[in-house]
Formats: sequence, C-alpha cells, structure tokens
Amino acid sequence: MFGWFKNFATPSQLKAAGVLGMNARNYDIIAKSNKRRLYPLVDDKVQTKKLANEVGINTPRLIGVIDVQNEVDKFLDLVKDYKEFVVKPAHGSGGKGVLVIKQYDAENFVTASEKVLTYNEVYQHISNILSGLYSLGGKYDIALIEEMVHFSNQFQDFSYQGIPDVRVIVYQGFPALAMMRLATKESGGRANLHQGAVGVGIDVKTGCAISAVSHNLPIAIHPDTKADLMELKVPFWREHLEIAVKGYEMTGLGYLGADIVLDKFRGPMMLELNARPGLAIQIANNRGLRNILEDIKNNYPKGLNPQQRLDYVLGVAKD
Repeated sequence: MFGWFKNFATPSQLKAAGVLGMNARNYDIIAKSNKRRLYPLVDDKVQTKKLANEVGINTPRLIGVIDVQNEVDKFLDLVKDYKEFVVKPAHGSGGKGVLVIKQYDAENFVTASEKVLTYNEVYQHISNILSGLYSLGGKYDIALIEEMVHFSNQFQDFSYQGIPDVRVIVYQGFPALAMMRLATKESGGRANLHQGAVGVGIDVKTGCAISAVSHNLPIAIHPDTKADLMELKVPFWREHLEIAVKGYEMTGLGYLGADIVLDKFRGPMMLELNARPGLAIQIANNRGLRNILEDIKNNYPKGLNPQQRLDYVLGVAKD
C-alpha cells in the first residue's frame, strides 16, 4: 500500500477505515446505482453536452464535429474563426486523446505544454480519434472540437501550464467527496493523476484544501510552482457543486463523477461526467468513501431538489 493506505495492512482494516475497493465499487455501488442503458449519456460526450445545455449546465462551446475520415482535412475550416481550440474523442476517458492547441497557423500548432506540432501531426491525431485509438473499447469514434477553457487567475500559482479541474463524486444526488487535480511539468500540463498531476483533497462544505498527494504519496508543496497546496481554495464552490448534483437529474445515474473547470471568463463549466469514477479521490482526501456513501444512503433526506440537497450538505440554515 502507499500514502495514507499504508496504515492499513489487511482488507479488514481497510474496510473498517471506510475504504471503498474496486470490487465493492463495481458490484455494491455502480451495479446497483447505474442502469447500463444510461451509460451512453456520459460515455458519449456529444450526448452529454446536449443534455447539459438542455438543463442549463455551463460547458465549453462546441465548435464542430468530425465523424468520418474524409472530413479530417476540413478541421482548419472549422476553427478558422478561433485563436485556440481543443480536440477530444467523444467516447474517450481519463483525458486520453485530448489535444489542446493554444496557438497555430496553417503549418504549426502549439500545445498547452508548448510542444509544436505540424499540420500532419494534428491531422493524424484526429484520424486516430476516429479510428478508436482513445475510445472506450477501441470502437470507432467521433472527434469533438471545442473552445479552449481559459486559465483562471485564481489558480495561476497552483497548476503548471495546464487547466486544473475539480472532480466531485455524487451519490444519490448528493456530493460525497471532492478533489482538485493540478497539472505538473511531469504530466505535460494535463490534470491527470496517472500522468503525474497533483491531487488535492477538497472539503465538500468549504471548497478548501485538506490534503494533497503526488503519485499517491503525501505532499504539501506543488513540485513545479512551489505553491503551498494547503492554501488552495476553490472560488464559486457552490456553483461547482451545483453543476455536479444536477448531473444526477440530467442522467439518472445514482453514482457518478463530475469533472468541472473554472474558466476565467465564463465561470465553472462541466467538462464531462463519468459513470465509473476512479477511487484515487480517497487517497487525495485521506478518507475512505464507503462510510460516506452508506451515510448518504441511510441517513440523508429523500425527495429533495438540487438546491435543497446542496443546502443540506453545506449546512445552509432555513428560516
């Protein structure tokens, strides 16, 4: 085991500490909370964006879609009115296949990590998306081209080049656990823990940092920016949580992960929803998820709307 988990030597100790394992997540939580017919609502980012727009959830604007190989060479026509753009697979996961272009001309494309790509390399990347290289199950995919999210000044000292995002676990419509993922030089500017990003546990009630990890080990200082991670506080926290809990009504999924970014100009925006969110959020928070989910299931009130659920979790007093 590693980090906080090294304190628990046996499965029984892990269970007693409230740690949710992969098998329990799959069989006790996901299988019982998420109907398989609902998965396409979050696995397909085109459907997710459409649903989000229908219920008033803020998302990055869609520039265009490429769904057949003979249209790949038209991507420059789609982005001609934009100074920057993002290409992502409609059925991707874990940030795979996401290409952020912050500056370009007809021949050279500069990524968020300052790497310079040629036209042919961007063309090939889009072609690879269509072939299913980054999709769930390797099936043929669709390439989405979106507006780029603009780095909020609120986090300029906490993330290296890339845009940080917030992951919120939602259970039965209530926010259960949250973390922020901060890009590093090692992660290539991506907010992906498996690629070396920093995970910061966020208190659900306050939006303030409570702990942080890198490669599943505790840290206090960002490895590149040298910022004190315990000084991190997410602004517009209620708005972040509101997006997350609306994902429950939007999809019908009883257990989901909502990924949210803070845009400099447009505020909190939903990037995507996930019907099978990972469990590293427990390490980032130094806290197990099992007991939290059981508490929500057994003790939280039923039949509330999104605002009422937020009021309950945030402890907002009623007149």
